[in-house]
Amino acid sequence: MPNIKTAISIEKPIFEKIDMLAKDLKVSRSSIFSQAAKEYIQRHQNRELLKQINNVYDDQSESESLVSKMRSKHHDLVKDQW
Repeated sequence: MPNIKTAISIEKPIFEKIDMLAKDLKVSRSSIFSQAAKEYIQRHQNRELLKQINNVYDDQSESESLVSKMRSKHHDLVKDQW
């Protein structure tokens, strides 16, 4: 995958900590920023998935079993992933 250069502005103390971490880990600062962005994106996706799961529970009516409701919601969540 090709890399894209970008410029960002961050507070000096954060930059200094990232610089020290990169030196300790013997990796580039770009690598630290890239990994941090990946982890942030994954956390966001996990929160969105949790919201969707919670919505299934919130929508549950007494006349409909939780299992049948979960099956249809689960199918909707994963149908385009496989």
